[in-house]
Amino acid sequence: MGSYILKRLVSAIPVLLGITIIVFLIMAMIPGDPATAILGAYATPENVERVNRSLGLDEPMVQRYFIWLGNMLTGDFGRSYSLNRPVLDEILERFNATLILAGTSFVLCAVLGILAGVVSASRQYGFADKAITFTVLIGISIPSFFLGMMMILLFAVNLQWLPVSGMWPIYGDRTLWVLIEHLTMPALALAAVATGVVARLSRSAMLEVLRQDYIRTARAKGVPERRVIYGHALKAAMVSIIPVLGIQAGFVLSGAVYIEIVFQWPGVGRMLVNAILQRDILLVQGGVVFVAACYVLFNIAVDVAQSLLDPRIKT
Repeated sequence: MGSYILKRLVSAIPVLLGITIIVFLIMAMIPGDPATAILGAYATPENVERVNRSLGLDEPMVQRYFIWLGNMLTGDFGRSYSLNRPVLDEILERFNATLILAGTSFVLCAVLGILAGVVSASRQYGFADKAITFTVLIGISIPSFFLGMMMILLFAVNLQWLPVSGMWPIYGDRTLWVLIEHLTMPALALAAVATGVVARLSRSAMLEVLRQDYIRTARAKGVPERRVIYGHALKAAMVSIIPVLGIQAGFVLSGAVYIEIVFQWPGVGRMLVNAILQRDILLVQGGVVFVAACYVLFNIAVDVAQSLLDPRIKT
């Protein structure tokens, strides 16, 4: 197992390196002069030259990339000019909020999606199967940001059951219950599409397992149906479900950008949007690379979990 994990970590190095190259090239090819956008009305030739020199924009592109990459490898992501603080400090501070939102949404999509898929497969072509399939189809078809706006209109504006936006109230106690109230709508909106995808693929994986001979044998021996479904079939189907969860983790992280803007959630996604609008190059590059690294590490963890369920994967 140790050698397998080491191989997966080594194989992630070219992926992360490719991510840094892509992010750097995209930011370098954005039209316009970053120094002029930063200075605004104070963009005199002397000030533009000074800002370019301070940001290293007067150096050749290849040299700028290797300087930036070398600094990141030492833990120095640079300094945000718009916030006047280290990029890594801002990312770590914002990442707590994103982790709460994305983590809650991922748990919801995993639990609800797998449960819906199991129930749907065990009652194939029945009323429960049709109802779940219809609900899943609606969930997959509605974009997360649109669903979030509709939830705000219904539950916050009309019914006034939940707060409109933010992670905490401007004034008042910051208790766990207050956090749950603010988290409910964005987490459900973000998890809707992912839950539908997990449910559909869980149903397919369960149906394939339920047709196997050893499942029929277990039923013929009089094993209780609940044990057949959850003790035998689901365990075998998890080998196919776990990779889907890894993919949906990336969807949840990327979708957090839209949801954080809709609900004004103070996470990394909202930070990246503001940084793009302000042309804060180092903050954008550092934020994207950090989130991508988290996604790569999570997929490695998913692969390890899958190999524990099916030892043939390691070979």
